[in-house]
This record gives sequence, structure tokens and C-alpha cells, in this order.
Amino acid sequence: MVSQLENLDKEKEVLRVSLDGVGTRVDRVERELDYLETQNGNQPCVDVDDKLIEQQVNLVTEKQKAKYSKLSDCSDMISSIKAMKILKRVGGPKGAWSKDSNSGSGKIYIFNGTDGDTIHEFSSVQDFTRSPGMFQSKALKLPSAWRGTGHVIYKNHAYYVTQDDEIMVVKYDLRSNSVTDRAVFPVQDHVPVYDLTPETVLDLAVDEEGLWAIYATRQNERHISVAKMDTNLVGIEQMWDTNCPQENAEAAFVICGTLYVVYNTQQPGRSRLQCVFDVNDMVTNEDAPQIYFPKRYGAHSSLKYNPQEQLLYAWDDGYQILYKLVMKKKLEI
Repeated sequence: MVSQLENLDKEKEVLRVSLDGVGTRVDRVERELDYLETQNGNQPCVDVDDKLIEQQVNLVTEKQKAKYSKLSDCSDMISSIKAMKILKRVGGPKGAWSKDSNSGSGKIYIFNGTDGDTIHEFSSVQDFTRSPGMFQSKALKLPSAWRGTGHVIYKNHAYYVTQDDEIMVVKYDLRSNSVTDRAVFPVQDHVPVYDLTPETVLDLAVDEEGLWAIYATRQNERHISVAKMDTNLVGIEQMWDTNCPQENAEAAFVICGTLYVVYNTQQPGRSRLQCVFDVNDMVTNEDAPQIYFPKRYGAHSSLKYNPQEQLLYAWDDGYQILYKLVMKKKLEI
């Protein structure tokens, strides 16, 4: 039985790689189709062609959804908050900080403020805590300025958001100090993701399954949307609209394919997790537990989840806070 399980694991990995390759080829075909459409004028029977294209797009979407569901083995969700630890107060009232997810490194990265071009790197949480301000950090100068608080560190790369005429996600290799990829985020009429952090036009998140993007548009009537991203191409694999409103929203994060949005309760020192959206349809708002964050200062400008530690790295009015989470299985609800 052990040998059979090992063989099944190998076959599963082969299938996963094959499916990823198919998804990449589909993305390339779609881009080529878009290019051909711009080069060729409308042909007769365009209505029939549009219907055929729509059917093909729907088919691809369903295949991508099926692929995502099959590859999703993670079924954890938040049960409660076990502990809160205030590490330090450094920097401005808004910012983001986190540890590199899935790299095995203990380094800490600080994005101070809502715009800038320098990341502060500490070798460990202990060094960050003991350091007076940012003096013992290594300053990493980026080739372009970042905007908002929606940045993450994942597998030795910084994924950060820039904005001029368009929103762009930049993938920056922290080892070679070079940009390895960048892509325009394909959303029109975007609006700030959170009411209480209007500087954040796109919030990137990491969970057990990879990289996510949290965003909002006028078309979704000022509700928050979420997308699964491809870390190799910095492209979009799949997108979902949620029923989580932006009003009074502070920040959000993703765990096992479930989006958690935290809101200001208008009560002194408290925030509440009150909207949940599961892309696998295993959890609803009615099923999810009501969780209050023992916040002490202003509003969370960012919440970054680390799947290896099951910790939330929070930035609250210049304070760097760790929330220890208690998890449970979604099927236990």
C-alpha cells in the first residue's frame, strides 16, 4: 500500500505539471486570438462567430475551474485567534511587513508607507525587534516605486504593485536584484480595495496554494473581487466576484482559497472578520465563525498571512503585530 501511494503521488505530480502546461498554452492561444482580432476586420456572420467564441471562452473557464478544484487539497479555515503579540512600532501609520513564504528563510521585509522604492530587509524577527528603527536593516532599492500596502514576498521574490496610467504587478528577484517579469493587471474602472486604506488599489496575498490578487471595480458595485495568479507569468488564472462590500473594510487575506475580509466595527480597539468567500464553495458567511481581532490602535492597513507559520503579519497605525491563528477543517463546520 505504501508503494502504491508513492506511485499515486508521482502520477498526481505528473498530471499537475501537465495541467499547468495546458493552462499556459491556453493563455498563449487566447493572447494570439486577441492579436488576430485586432488585425482583422469584422467578417460576415459575426453574430454566429461571437456566440462560438463565447462558448469556447465558457468552456475554457469551466476547464480552468475544474483544474483548480482538482489541484486544491487544502481545506483549513480559521477557527479563532489564539494570541496577539505587538513586536514593535516603526515607520508610518500605514505599511506592510511579512516573512518570505515558502522559502524557508527567516528574513523579514518591511514596506514602510504607501509609496516608496525601498524595501527594508532584516535577517530575522529577533533582529527586527531589537533594532532601533530601521538602522540594522539592509535597504533594497527597487527599479520603480511601489504604491499602496498590497505587496508580498514569495519564494525569494518581491511581488509589488505600481500605478501610473495602469495597475502593474512587478516580480522582483531578491537574489539577483533584478526584475524577472511584470504584467498589467487586466481590470478596468478599478477603485480602491478598502474603504479605510484608499491608497491600496490592488492587494496581493499568499496562501497554501500560491499567489492571489484582491481588487475592486465599479462594475461589481463596490464589492471586493479576488483572482488566482500565475507566479511564473504574473498573469491571471481565474477571477471571482464576491458579496463582500468595501465599506468600512480595513484589509483582507486568503487561506486555503478562502478570502477573509476584516472590517472596522466602530468600537474602540476592535476589528471584526465578518465576510468570507470560498472559491471552492465549501464555506459561506453563515458557516464561518465570528472572529474579533484584539486590535489596540487605529485600523489595519495590511494583513499578510504566512501559511508555514499560520500567522498574520499586521500593520496597525505603525505597530507591527503578529496574530497566531487556530485552524480547523472546513468539513468540520
